[in-house]
Amino acid sequence: MEIRLISVPIISVVSFLCISLIFPVSLIHTSSNAETKHETPVNRSASTFLPKDIIKGPHYEVQDKVVSYGYMDNFTVNSDYDVFEVTGDLALMKLIGEIGAITALQNMKDSDIFKKAAAEAAKSPLMFGKNLVTDPVDTVTGVPKGVGRMFSNAYKGLTTKNDPGEDDTAKSVLKVSECKREYAAELNVDVYSSNKALQKELNSVGWACAAGGLSLSVLTMPISNPALKVAKNLGTAQTLTDAMKDNPPSRLRIVGEEKLKEMGVSEELTKEYLDSEVYTPRHNTIIVASLMKLEGAEGRDKFIEFAIIVQDEVEANFFMNMAQIMRGYNESVSPIKKITVIEPFVLAEAENGVVLVPFPIDHGVWTEKADTLTTALIDSYKDQGGKGKMDMWLTGTLSPRASKNLNAKGIKTTEKVGDKITIVF
Repeated sequence: MEIRLISVPIISVVSFLCISLIFPVSLIHTSSNAETKHETPVNRSASTFLPKDIIKGPHYEVQDKVVSYGYMDNFTVNSDYDVFEVTGDLALMKLIGEIGAITALQNMKDSDIFKKAAAEAAKSPLMFGKNLVTDPVDTVTGVPKGVGRMFSNAYKGLTTKNDPGEDDTAKSVLKVSECKREYAAELNVDVYSSNKALQKELNSVGWACAAGGLSLSVLTMPISNPALKVAKNLGTAQTLTDAMKDNPPSRLRIVGEEKLKEMGVSEELTKEYLDSEVYTPRHNTIIVASLMKLEGAEGRDKFIEFAIIVQDEVEANFFMNMAQIMRGYNESVSPIKKITVIEPFVLAEAENGVVLVPFPIDHGVWTEKADTLTTALIDSYKDQGGKGKMDMWLTGTLSPRASKNLNAKGIKTTEKVGDKITIVF
């Protein structure tokens, strides 16, 4: 499985990190001045860095122009179901899997078994169910706004055991959610995804399952996603999948509260973090589970304090992936003993004397600000008495110049860490 900052301005932390530090590019322009050592980012071409079977597959195609306007890769994907825009290489991999899942769910809806279940569901007192089939979703939970409020009220404070006094409508809503989680787990997709096309299909089969008795066994189409790699630690991914399939959001929150308390995170900070409207239950489950793996590490509360400042899904993914990089290093290289934050970086001191710098970006080049901020990082770390050697772990790659200059400053770089550790997206 897998800060409240004292002096950081109120801006997007990931934008600040990546715009200020390392920009995603493929084609790199340098100044005509021979003495200038810095690079300038430009847009990328998908055909230059993505495999052909990722660029185009059944029911979708990635547009060749990849916009690099400030931090990570921004993709536009044409599909049979919608035109999607996603930010981040890992987000693209996730989307491709979701497109496969949409196809499977639509094929399922063409079956006689589904049509029979839908007809039975239409007779159900679950009157809002019909809307779940056709209405777009407005929240990451995959439930339309009005139902979302009712759903939230229905399960707030509940554990996995139902209250005998709970009314039938609330139970029905919970049943739809349970069915959606089961189908999402079978298809290996995120039930809390913000993908509205996926949520519409999950809502439809969830309703047919809850009110019409549709069985999971009717879903027979395997999902083939060339973007997915064999996990190095299948137990981690499977444990997370099972937790999110078997537990409603209310239960996941209770578990999160308990585990954060075990890590020494204050009740006030825990509430502020879990109350964030940006993080989904999936984000929180993966982050908390990853931090729990760092048994006995100091400063895990500092990471949570830092993570609170996120403003959108891209940033939530960024922090989720940072936590997973730390977990991966802890499991595969050396135990993490202490986490500190030196704006805008997270540092994880390991038992082997290395200071891990988790940095989940797509591709980075050497900008003037990258030069300045990494120098400031090193100086601040030394001022605090730090003596460890830094190793920056990236999910993506660096330009040769960026890698060379970071190495010259004493920061080792390790690229494409997803090839060696499990990163659930």
